[in-house]
Amino acid sequence: MAEPLILALDQGTTSTRAILFDRSGLALAEAGRPLAQHYPADGWVEHDADEIFEASVAVLREAVAKAGRQMAEVTAIGVTNQRETVVVWEKATGRPIHKAIVWQDRRTEPLCEALRKAGREAETTQVTGLLLDPYFSGTKIRWLLDEVAGARAAAERGELLAGTIDSWVIWRLTGGKVHATDATNASRTLLYDIRAGTWSGAMADMLGVPLSLMPQVKDCAADYGETEPELLGRAIPIRGVAGDQQAALMGQGCVRPGEMKATYGTGCFLLVNTGETAPVSRARLLTTVAARVGGRTTYALEGAIFIAGAAIQWVEQGLAVAGGPQAVEALAMGARPDHGVIMVPAFTGLGAPWWDAGARGALFGLTRDTGLAEIAQAALDASALQTRDLVEAMRADAPGAFANGVELRIDGGMSRSRWFSQRLADLTGLKVCRATYQETTALGAALFAGLGAGVYESVGAAAASRPATEGFSSVIADGAREASYARWLDAVARVRT
Repeated sequence: MAEPLILALDQGTTSTRAILFDRSGLALAEAGRPLAQHYPADGWVEHDADEIFEASVAVLREAVAKAGRQMAEVTAIGVTNQRETVVVWEKATGRPIHKAIVWQDRRTEPLCEALRKAGREAETTQVTGLLLDPYFSGTKIRWLLDEVAGARAAAERGELLAGTIDSWVIWRLTGGKVHATDATNASRTLLYDIRAGTWSGAMADMLGVPLSLMPQVKDCAADYGETEPELLGRAIPIRGVAGDQQAALMGQGCVRPGEMKATYGTGCFLLVNTGETAPVSRARLLTTVAARVGGRTTYALEGAIFIAGAAIQWVEQGLAVAGGPQAVEALAMGARPDHGVIMVPAFTGLGAPWWDAGARGALFGLTRDTGLAEIAQAALDASALQTRDLVEAMRADAPGAFANGVELRIDGGMSRSRWFSQRLADLTGLKVCRATYQETTALGAALFAGLGAGVYESVGAAAASRPATEGFSSVIADGAREASYARWLDAVARVRT
């Protein structure tokens, strides 16, 4: 039999990409297209849903062609996506009623604030694991129904469909035959009961979103139909779907309780697998679905760092350091030992576990001999120290997941640096495992599709295809680590409102 090939579609915030993988998780070829960003008002961010679909078809074709393979060799497609971005479209025509509203969009803050003031957040968190925030999809759907002329009436007549980007792409790829999503994406909508595993009528009533719009919720490895033959040259089964961070969790092989990954980009997303337990966080972390396979749901705690790599960009641009991130890192490596400088990069407030939107960035510990090198190191250290904040909060919320110790598996742009990876191990005290292949999100989608297509016999077998890692352990004294963290906590206290 021919070797099974799996095609992953990774639809992200700034680009749409496809990667062709073999059974071992080796990438054979990839293709990508940038995605235009639309900013119609302050705090509003939109995408063109038709552009996303057209780019998806183009990159799926191109990746296979670049590998010198044929579509007939592709066993299945896996889809991963920017999770909370939402589309509403006409069932009869497939025409979006408005541009897609992106996860970054803040236009529904007044609605969220009104619901918080009405005392609805505790109920929301208990049912969905989430907070009342414009980040999530439900309030975006409500806005579209209320603000697009005729939309609510059309929805009540059963003429509209809604979904996150995975649902939109699948609906288009299957010629409108399949309206479905997976449990990970559903868990980011504010409409899904993460413990019952169903759409929540109570949340739908609270948000004013008819559940008739919403897709069927399936496992991450499941039958999502087949692509229309004319799109890719033949009908190809779609057999795996997961939101981007959960796909990366799978791509990093974090399938058992206590296994944890962090993706360092502009910000950072850190998730720890909590198994079949869905803890309620006391630190206002998010409880989310990690995966659902074979009808079995596993959960994760998730924390977001707003500013990670963006702090390096601030040093580069704001302090006129020429040479890009590599130059900032080179400066940091030359900092004086024990300089004591702390940067709190609260440029847009502090995320988990502090949740202080009014906090602003600051530098502490400056002396006459402080220079760019010390500031550069403080910018990089801030990501490590914020990671420790999240790990400490997660350890308190889900002690069982940490019972046997834990390692931190990392990916994303900052993880390409061996120096940062070592610094992360030093300042958190964790064993850090850096993925040698960075596209773990696309790999995770491929692994779920492989499960759904029978290429892998179990979650464990699929996870065994995760990339090799390079390990880093702390080389500094415990006292030095704790002193750095104490300075960090003091600095955070000073910037909080």
